[in-house]
Amino acid sequence: MEEKTSLTFTNPYRPGAGHKPPYLAGRESEKKEFQKLLKQEIISENLILTGLRGVGKTVLLDDLKPTAIEQHWLWAGTDLSEAVSISEEAVAKRIITDLSMVTSSIVIDQQEIQQLGFAKESILISRTLNFNTLVSIYQEIPGLTSDKLKLLLEITWKTIEKENKRGVIFAYDEAQTLSDQAQKDQYPLSLLLDVFQSIQKKNIPFMLILTGLPTLFPGLVEARTFSERMFHVLFLNRLSKEHSKDAILVPLKKHDFPLDDDSVNTIVELSGGYPYFIQFICREVYDAFLQEINSGNKPSVPVQEIIQKLDTDFFSGRWDRATDRQRELLSVAASLDNCGEEFTINKLAKKSKELLEKTFSGSHVNQMLSKLCDTGLVYKNRHGKYSFAVPLLWTFIRRQELYRKITQQLSLDKE
Repeated sequence: MEEKTSLTFTNPYRPGAGHKPPYLAGRESEKKEFQKLLKQEIISENLILTGLRGVGKTVLLDDLKPTAIEQHWLWAGTDLSEAVSISEEAVAKRIITDLSMVTSSIVIDQQEIQQLGFAKESILISRTLNFNTLVSIYQEIPGLTSDKLKLLLEITWKTIEKENKRGVIFAYDEAQTLSDQAQKDQYPLSLLLDVFQSIQKKNIPFMLILTGLPTLFPGLVEARTFSERMFHVLFLNRLSKEHSKDAILVPLKKHDFPLDDDSVNTIVELSGGYPYFIQFICREVYDAFLQEINSGNKPSVPVQEIIQKLDTDFFSGRWDRATDRQRELLSVAASLDNCGEEFTINKLAKKSKELLEKTFSGSHVNQMLSKLCDTGLVYKNRHGKYSFAVPLLWTFIRRQELYRKITQQLSLDKE
């Protein structure tokens, strides 16, 4: 009697937000660009990693960290939250906290601290650049928040460079949440940019890496126009077909998993080349194949079931943020041939006349797109055109529109 095939290894795919995949495919060019930045003698370019949700920005950021450490850089940073945008002091505290995580074991030159005029007992008792030491020095410095932070970073570097370190990288994820609060006379984003530009002009090798959605870079330029010259921007796109196949197959290389070419091609097409979707779909395919094999059946990719689960788990919550009228506009956008790339106000207004009884004027489209940007469903690029902010959202919208028409027709048939 023929023995059934069994899969004994754990499902390797991890679709969680920011979870490292079993194999990081297709980001070699970005890694090479980062290597160039690490070789800067004087920091003239910082780094922005941007792209839609699901393209692997956080994963790539985490992957760059060991490379920097191997080349004798210190790496500080964390996820940013909207709370950091409350005030300039909040940004300063964030930077001090992150810096202390990598300097807390570095012994300070107490005589040098005294010579700089910081002779406070609380500073001199501590022998390392821990959080309390950094805060004590910061509080002793007169002036505005930016003045205090700049001098603190200068003082800190005098000690760090004696440790034979190339510099410090401050890496912040979800940086699109950081913004100035003009109504409260607080400019935390401008403070961050001003401080790093200032210390870099003094040849202090503190590099800034910001990761975020496509709204990030336009927001930086709006806050400080010099940001355009301060950053090297890497926009992470979807993976090519070959790299998508690598992301699917490499984790299975050591295992006898019955994933044929047709199944792989189906996964590539369903995922659109987005790393998150590859992980999501592959996890579902693995579990489905396991059940079929254990039942003695020939496995195949359960396309409809996976699409339904993606719609429920990923798209529906985002779709629910839109009003009925906003959904109509998004449906118009999804009907455009190049909707996966970008669209304009004029094209949406013109297309609405073809599809809707209650059409949209150009000014109305402009107002609604602005609100949809706020909800994170679309974003405005640097050229004044708009794109969907959620990967493959247009495919979901097209499905919803099809379901709506079918339901409407069924209702008419019953009448």
